[in-house]
Amino acid sequence: MKILMVLTSHDRLGETGKPTGFWLEEYAAPYYVFRDAGADITLASPAGGQPPLDPKSDAPDAQTEATRRFKDDPEAQRALASTQRLASISADAYDAVFYPGGHGPLWDLSEDRTSIALLEAVHAAGKPLALVCHAPGALRHVRAPDGTPLVQGKAVTGFANSEEEAVGLSAVVPFLVEDMLKQQGGRYSKAAADWQPHVVTAGQLITGQNPASSEPAAQALLDALRRR
Repeated sequence: MKILMVLTSHDRLGETGKPTGFWLEEYAAPYYVFRDAGADITLASPAGGQPPLDPKSDAPDAQTEATRRFKDDPEAQRALASTQRLASISADAYDAVFYPGGHGPLWDLSEDRTSIALLEAVHAAGKPLALVCHAPGALRHVRAPDGTPLVQGKAVTGFANSEEEAVGLSAVVPFLVEDMLKQQGGRYSKAAADWQPHVVTAGQLITGQNPASSEPAAQALLDALRRR
């Protein structure tokens, strides 16, 4: 069971001068779900090497069991520090793909041609694909084999407009994930309350709303793999 995890390489929050990147929980929780299930995990990012960490996800109040485990795991830290360049990755080599979020993907993965081609190839091959929080933004330009938006007509979720407003970045991000998914024809839903876990499965496409959705989204990806 080979799983590819794709992280952002973007480290700046628009024109604010503030740092951003991937969200630690959204990487660590799925990483251990996959590793504990015996998966062979490959990490990749557009630039390769160490992906940028959103410092807010490293704050004391953002820590979880999985992030604390990661901080005590030198092997996992070394793996993260040496991600492969996304351009060197072949979709054929993997059974499933997982995209952690953080604000970074809204700038790079949403526009990265290599990422777009990878997502299209994985979906066309009928392989499970999961994206969490802001990572569904990477689906912005992804098309189904018939040329329609990949999310068109599909049940999807992602970081809610109300959650973006709560963190004060609605006017900073290049687009709002919820709005984009709706504009592309996705059937968007969210949890009854912000920040609660919410995962949606539409065939082989799995999306999670927020950081709390990262672990259940990873479990859903494993379940999809077992059904194949």
